[in-house]
Amino acid sequence: MSMADAGTGGIHDADAAPAGIDDREQARMTDTEIPRPGGTWTLAGTPVARIGFGVMQLAELNGRPAIPAADAIAIIRRALELGITHFDTAGFYGDGEANGRLRAALAPSADRDDIVLATKIGAVDGQPSARLVPAQKPAELRAQVESNLAELGVDRLGVVNLRRADNPPGIIATGDQIVDLDDQLAELIALRDEGKLAGIGLSNVRLDQLQQALPAGIVAVQNYYNLLNREHEDLLELCQREGIAWVPYFPLGSAFDGIAKVADHQEVQDAAAALGATPAQIALAWLLQHSGNILLITGTSNLDHLVENTAAGSIHLDEATMARLDRLTPEVSSRG
Repeated sequence: MSMADAGTGGIHDADAAPAGIDDREQARMTDTEIPRPGGTWTLAGTPVARIGFGVMQLAELNGRPAIPAADAIAIIRRALELGITHFDTAGFYGDGEANGRLRAALAPSADRDDIVLATKIGAVDGQPSARLVPAQKPAELRAQVESNLAELGVDRLGVVNLRRADNPPGIIATGDQIVDLDDQLAELIALRDEGKLAGIGLSNVRLDQLQQALPAGIVAVQNYYNLLNREHEDLLELCQREGIAWVPYFPLGSAFDGIAKVADHQEVQDAAAALGATPAQIALAWLLQHSGNILLITGTSNLDHLVENTAAGSIHLDEATMARLDRLTPEVSSRG
């Protein structure tokens, strides 16, 4: 990760380094000694922990105020201490607020080359309505990449995920925002050739779109997927064959209407009780064992939940438990 003038904004670690050792030296001392939660996967040329961190919840979200900056920075730095090296963000998370907090938190680790920053483009904050609106044109995609580079204070982004806007859930493009995928990929390939990003990813895509994009050298796909929603299993299988990371969003479900919370399912709760784990840990452990190319970017604004989510990488589900969970479908209602 190459950081350019990534200042801390006056925020410092709660635990001071030993006398005579600055933050960056401490980072260099410890970064190779920490086990990577969930094992590793090579993402855009860099081995990363399979359990990553999504920073969306550290910024203002759907009218919910952002947590204090010091708390957000402490959470990101704790993630680093736990061995997390893959951070997922977007310029439209809090209109750049998430990027700014990630930049401040990672400033002491600017010399590390094992951290991958993945961002998402294809939408912008629709101020003053505060709702996302599509921004799918090639020139708009380029502007978003440039904005992310500036906000994160880096010379190159690890992964840029193109969020298509022609498939639910979420925003749908209309009018001149309906843009051919090949035109978008051509712009991203040009940006990659210019050294502004290491890898191209896709988000919210269909199987035919992934197949169309394969010649561009796709490194990751972000789609809605979890234990109770496996409608994109065909895309996951293609990603397995092609060595592409599968990075599910809503891995635990969501509070949004119509999206089940995986941890509420009785079978998941039963498995958690049997193993002395939390239901969320079981849901994440299932994903890690279901396919070796799955990377998790579960986000939280709670330090305890961060530690719990990361610990899912150490949970092993036996064959019988995996078989019971594999049989679950979205139509199987929770008894809890």
